[in-house]
Amino acid sequence: MTFQLHTPRLTLIPLANQHLQVWHESGRKDLEKILDLQHNPWEMELFYEEETQQALRDYWIPQTAKFPLDYYWYTNWEIILKASSCSVGGIGFAGLPDDQGTTEIGYALDQKFRGQGIATEAVQALCDWAFQDSGLRIIRAETPVNNAGSQRVLEKNDFQKTGEKTLALENPMQVFTWERLRY
Repeated sequence: MTFQLHTPRLTLIPLANQHLQVWHESGRKDLEKILDLQHNPWEMELFYEEETQQALRDYWIPQTAKFPLDYYWYTNWEIILKASSCSVGGIGFAGLPDDQGTTEIGYALDQKFRGQGIATEAVQALCDWAFQDSGLRIIRAETPVNNAGSQRVLEKNDFQKTGEKTLALENPMQVFTWERLRY
């Protein structure tokens, strides 16, 4: 098995390109088999399902193929709940730190597992790992203005709200922008 991060309740597994290919071509059930996980069909709002499928197809697969040695920065990390040995969501970055030392974090959690501090624990673990890279100065994030749960996750992880903007999507969405600075 590849590199993993561990917290008291979670294991975070970064998906290599071959894992992403299986997910895309055969579905999550086959991915779970390869990772030796219990089956757990994610329950997420349509926006997050569509965003995940688009990221899989248009970002994670091509970027992990392009950057095989740094794929950790370009992939979905499965959030595994140790107690039930199942994936309860995903988390990841938008690539290696840029010239200004910034990257963006994103995450989504199965509705059945929200409100238990899982996303907070996963964001903490991945930020701690990322800040070991001396080139990283700022981690950015965006949350829909109506997603108070996700905003609490960021606040608990020392992110500061920096503004608000409209995402130019098929259905435009208001989001808050956030930053966490290296200490």
